[in-house]
Amino acid sequence: MSALPVLKVEGNNLPEVWERSIIELWKYGIEIDTEYGQKSKDCTMVMVIRRPLSEPRIHRAGLTIGRLVDLEGYLHEVIDGERDYLVREGKIPYTYHERLFSYSDEGHIINQVEYIVDKLSKAPYSRRAQAITWKPRQDTKIDAPPCLQRIWCRVYNCRLVMHAIWRSRDALKAAFMNMYVLTELQSRIASELSRRLGKKIDVGEYVDISNSYHIYEQDYKNVEVLLKAICTRPWRQRVWTTEEYLRMIRKA
Repeated sequence: MSALPVLKVEGNNLPEVWERSIIELWKYGIEIDTEYGQKSKDCTMVMVIRRPLSEPRIHRAGLTIGRLVDLEGYLHEVIDGERDYLVREGKIPYTYHERLFSYSDEGHIINQVEYIVDKLSKAPYSRRAQAITWKPRQDTKIDAPPCLQRIWCRVYNCRLVMHAIWRSRDALKAAFMNMYVLTELQSRIASELSRRLGKKIDVGEYVDISNSYHIYEQDYKNVEVLLKAICTRPWRQRVWTTEEYLRMIRKA
């Protein structure tokens, strides 16, 4: 029986790396059963984005057809906590914002992002600036526990590096939006560190690690459409700059 492939892709910007990850997964991933009654093409994936904020930042296929405005909504959910009230009302078990910015531990509320900023403003080289999402007592009992497990940050040569660890990820439908939002968080942390340290801290590499990076078999045809577009359409017809994307959602 073949081993689960461990693949690595890297590049300068987010859509470039995401696109390559789909190609590599489709080419080298293996089919494996899931808990949802269907198979998936699967691998372990490491993605390295050297310049996360460089344009163009948006891959058109990274936003599922008909969900053009979802990226902005997801950004506000994760960064600004717009859906945290649903956790407080007991309607959903968690949001990433709630876990990162107001993690509850034995009655104590911990802003883990604030901890990262505090730690790196005192010791930019620290190896301890991290935030977690997993709650064993709760997450082992729910059907859809957090996919994001941990983020880790460090300042190196006046550049903020961020690593994100995911236990599981839908490569086609979720990964692009996940990475876009976390690199926005990386940018905000870098800005706050610049203010506190009194010197410019740039956004450095974003490293994204998925233990299970997969495409469900129900989406195989969508992958084939994407791969055909990659082969036949020029790069600039496959991506948007942030400004182009914002113009599109204003029209939507």
